[in-house]
Amino acid sequence: MEQYRIESDLLGEMKVPAEAYYGVQTQRAIENYRISNTKMRDYPEYVIAMAYVKMAAAEANAELGALDRKIADAIIAACKEIVDGKLHENFPVDMMQGGAGTSVNMNANEVIANRALELMGHKKGEYQYCSPNDHVNCAQSTNDAYPTAFRYTFVRMNKHLVKSLTELIEAFRAKGEEFKGIIKMGRTQLQDAVPMTSGQEFHAFATNLEEEIANLERNAVLLTEINMGGTAIGTGLNAVPGFAELCTEKLSEFCGDKLTKSPDLVEATPDTGAYVSYSAALKRLAVKLSKICNDLRLMASGPRCGLGEINLPPMAPGSSIMPGKVNPVIPEVTNQVCFKVIGNDTTVTIAAEAGQLQLNVMEPVIAESILESVTWLRNAIDTLRTRCIEGITVNADRCRDMVRNSIGIVTALNPYIGYKNSTKVAKEALATGRAVYDIVLEQGLMSKEKLDEALDPEAMLSAHKLFK
Repeated sequence: MEQYRIESDLLGEMKVPAEAYYGVQTQRAIENYRISNTKMRDYPEYVIAMAYVKMAAAEANAELGALDRKIADAIIAACKEIVDGKLHENFPVDMMQGGAGTSVNMNANEVIANRALELMGHKKGEYQYCSPNDHVNCAQSTNDAYPTAFRYTFVRMNKHLVKSLTELIEAFRAKGEEFKGIIKMGRTQLQDAVPMTSGQEFHAFATNLEEEIANLERNAVLLTEINMGGTAIGTGLNAVPGFAELCTEKLSEFCGDKLTKSPDLVEATPDTGAYVSYSAALKRLAVKLSKICNDLRLMASGPRCGLGEINLPPMAPGSSIMPGKVNPVIPEVTNQVCFKVIGNDTTVTIAAEAGQLQLNVMEPVIAESILESVTWLRNAIDTLRTRCIEGITVNADRCRDMVRNSIGIVTALNPYIGYKNSTKVAKEALATGRAVYDIVLEQGLMSKEKLDEALDPEAMLSAHKLFK
């Protein structure tokens, strides 16, 4: 039978698995919050960020004389193990919880305390030697440690997201170069417009997404301002003088990223503006990415009765009833991820608005929503690149035939025969099914030599010669 140890808190005694590094408050959270089935340990970056926060607090407290150096060193050693990927299975708290993140903070405090106890030669639960509250949580509150940890988590995860996005952009650019000689028809309002190249189209996808790198990084900077040392409501109660500044300095030193102390800790404690801005940046990326996937699915529609301009790599049989059908499953799943990110942004917005007075107790759903958005987006971007974009091919003959047969090329004749005559030609071509080329010659609007020059697809890809 499983062995237990008995721990107690404000509400009384409770059994905790003997080998668990977490304690009574984590055990209560396990039983209280069976909500999302997404645990803190499912986000390793989050666990690591919390360890960095506790490490910095311990070092700052030791240097300021608020914490015994031996206890601080044991706490720091335990935190380093967590940063190195150990003990993560001991973070089983559901991401969706009440208490403004107290259960997450105490989960970290208990795991670190119990591992520190072992490192000092004591048993788990012997908190008189290293307490989750008095020592690991010294000079802190959930209200500064918790948001600092997930702010830094987003900063770390944003780097991974930007890396994946950069690789996707490079894949689109490579296709732009590969397809630069393929003439196709551009479209507006789903109607024939004017010619372009497939290379221009894919290059435009790359440029469109490249703008999002700067936007993500610009908004991630907002997350580097933290409220450590504010404790409960920003007044710094129970923190020794200088703790806020030194803890911020030590956190930057330990994690290798520049973090700054908020100039007004009372304002910073309930403020969720940075999360709203960063979530909006994720949403903007999702909107663009989804639009591109819509375009890919349209261009690949067919294979015979749609546009059929490009071929997406076949990833799975497309139907349980229709033989031979292959669906654009990778763009489809990416679309759905983008929908989720857009919905998560709405959740973040509503939760941010729901803050009251000196704390926003809805921060857990803000944290979970952004963590999910970043994780899903990065996975979708990597999947889209490796299982779709890199394997796309173009049906060059199909694209060229559509250009030749398009009424849209009459736009190129405007500088020669005028808009009114061009409209008449287009109208007759639509009514009769005849080619624009033949109608122009028949009506004597242009010479064959001049018409050939004007309707050369290559000549229609940039500024018109008449205007050079």
